[in-house]
Amino acid sequence: MLKNCFCFLLIVFAISQTAFSQKERAVRWLTFEQLEDSLEIAPKKVFIDFYADWCGPCLRMQKEVFTDKAVIDKLNKEYYAVKMNVETTDTIHFGGQKFINERSKRRNPVHQIPLLMARQKNKPFSLPAMIFLDEKFLAEARYFQYLNRDQFLKILSKY
Repeated sequence: MLKNCFCFLLIVFAISQTAFSQKERAVRWLTFEQLEDSLEIAPKKVFIDFYADWCGPCLRMQKEVFTDKAVIDKLNKEYYAVKMNVETTDTIHFGGQKFINERSKRRNPVHQIPLLMARQKNKPFSLPAMIFLDEKFLAEARYFQYLNRDQFLKILSKY
């Protein structure tokens, strides 16, 4: 009986150690509210990924780019990363202002924040939409296309 109990505890210990050692690495995505708090404590560059559940290139980047170890390490080390579904109906408080999705009952329900931050001049809003900002929250670049791992890493190193 004691031998069986010992074997059982040994197996549980081995499984738990394996689970901890294989902990999945991931981008530490923040909300806009978390971003505001983080920027107040320690200014850092910001990357914002605007997406929608129906956006094929967005989903492909999530699967192929944002799961890559080099991308994860670079984003987590050098940037605050924000991921926002453009169709959210959440009210977001950021920078002393309140942002809502005024279009939530319309066909193209894009929230105010992506419309303000990621709109292209003389073009309709489109996805994917990614923004790179400096430590002072000033936009350095905007991208409106699928970027593969190598393209994305090159851009991360640029800003």
